[in-house]
Amino acid sequence: MSNRIANAFKEKAFVAFLTAGDPSIEKSEEYIGRLIDGGADVIEIGIPFSDPIAEGPVIQAANIRSLSAGCNLSKVFGLAANVRKKYPDTAIVFLTYLNPVYKYGADKFFAKCEEIGADGIIVPDMPFEEKGEIADAAKAHGVEIISLIAPTSEDRIKRIAEQAEGYIYIVSSMGVTGMRSEIKTDIASIVEAVRKYSDRPAAVGFGINKPEQAAKYSAIADGVIVGSAIVKMIEQYGDNAGDKLYEYAKMMKNACMGG
Repeated sequence: MSNRIANAFKEKAFVAFLTAGDPSIEKSEEYIGRLIDGGADVIEIGIPFSDPIAEGPVIQAANIRSLSAGCNLSKVFGLAANVRKKYPDTAIVFLTYLNPVYKYGADKFFAKCEEIGADGIIVPDMPFEEKGEIADAAKAHGVEIISLIAPTSEDRIKRIAEQAEGYIYIVSSMGVTGMRSEIKTDIASIVEAVRKYSDRPAAVGFGINKPEQAAKYSAIADGVIVGSAIVKMIEQYGDNAGDKLYEYAKMMKNACMGG
């Protein structure tokens, strides 16, 4: 496991996601810094893509805003490189779809990840069974593929957990990303099943946006992942979201720690 990911989960982790380039690449850099300063242990950087099928309307809109503002993969790599220089110890994970990786060239893509110090990658449209398509290139460059585990059969959980790298992304609800007022999935039983087969940390995402949810699911798992609530804040406050993001990260990290 990457040292940075391992360190991020030494205590209950707050994992923060945003879409790169929304509202601009410069603002993304500022906002990532504010989230880290507020307490985010892992930053998931969404690479904007025209057809983000796993995303709900909030993150889809952010992808469109980012692409319309001229964001592209080389700008995202530049953003991550700047964040890495400023925050040498924070884990950085890319969230992208397969298409941008293939278009860039898998080996070239992961070589770039290694060069800028990215720790992991999440590919929502890549079924676990097809992980082999990028696994060798990722491994050659020290990038861990973060697996998603949805409310599914224990047999499938076993297969995914046994081969998991980095941390395991437990999907709290079926469907697309987005804020949910309540999560009906039995997260505890999924975490229990995962822990039977893997010692990788497990973080719960999809729908978490309130401190009460962060406290509840951090107590069950090793941390929580928040995306849509952060992206919504950026949509709402645009170029002036910095202080709001800092305060939000502080509140959510505190909740993760049982505060």
